[in-house]
Amino acid sequence: MEFLIEYGLFLAKAVTVVVAIGIVLGLIAAAGQKTRKKGDKGHIEVHKLNDRFKQMADTLKQAVLDEADRKSELKAEKKRLKAERAEKKAAKGQGEPTPGKRVFVLDFNGDIKASATDRLREEISTVLSLASTSDEVVVKLESGGGLVHSYGLASSQLARIRQRHIPLTVCVDKVAASGGYMMACVADRILAAPFAVLGSIGVVAQLPNFHKLLKKNNVDFEVFTAGEYKRTVTMFGENTKKGRDKFVEDLEDTHVLFKEFVAEHRPQVDVAAVATGEIWFGRRAQDVNLIDELKTSDEYLLSLSEKADIFEVNYVQKKSLPKKLGFAAEESMDRLLLRWWQRSNNQRWF
Repeated sequence: MEFLIEYGLFLAKAVTVVVAIGIVLGLIAAAGQKTRKKGDKGHIEVHKLNDRFKQMADTLKQAVLDEADRKSELKAEKKRLKAERAEKKAAKGQGEPTPGKRVFVLDFNGDIKASATDRLREEISTVLSLASTSDEVVVKLESGGGLVHSYGLASSQLARIRQRHIPLTVCVDKVAASGGYMMACVADRILAAPFAVLGSIGVVAQLPNFHKLLKKNNVDFEVFTAGEYKRTVTMFGENTKKGRDKFVEDLEDTHVLFKEFVAEHRPQVDVAAVATGEIWFGRRAQDVNLIDELKTSDEYLLSLSEKADIFEVNYVQKKSLPKKLGFAAEESMDRLLLRWWQRSNNQRWF
């Protein structure tokens, strides 16, 4: 009995120490997070893709070519670099040299909330601080769409590039559908892989209704609103024909806005024929002018590297300690809450 009492006291002390340490670590993490919020939230990273392509080629040559061929290749490279330096020197002697073409590459991987828009905003602001009309911006876009207002904002970010008259190319390797295509159509040119998914120019909204189940179990559910159409359809209340009609009317109006947006940015598209909610694979999408050319992003960037300097621009946002520890759980809960919120508030989706 005495042993059990001593063991219980020891266990209580141990638990107290662990809890105290946990509280201290939590306070430190919270303080660090507040400091980061006040200070630097993230930073821009830039990588020159030409160097990466050259390194890949050099590695292959080192393994494949014999010594004589490597020497010949090295001699030719030195001769090319010498000619380039001479050309730049001659241009400088004639006056202010014109900078060569630069290509800025951005990545956008979209979820239902278009969360990557925050990063895209920072990257575009950075690029626009330097880019000129002789440069080009390439966006590698992957998205199956999501919330209407979120993808509307993402499209507006891309429009900033067009407004500055800087050529904009969007590359789609896998999917740019619905809200993703809304973003893509802002570009001067859309390139896609042969089996990339494009289109889905439509709007969808869905929600379950538990009114009959609640009524069967004698459960009342009441919604109080101010404004005739503040809530048109609900998950738990009894939906009326008037409410449904208004809801469908709002969907149709959103679809009209989507079609007008596509027609404005891609006048070569027969919007009436493609705005049916259908999707097209790359080859078929080219037939209906949803894209301009069949080409993967890798192929396009590699071809540009022969005549332009290519810079990959990424905005890296630092994650707090709690986010690092519970990132997966946080993301899963966020998706569940978002779906519930969307259904209960009748949000419309691209």
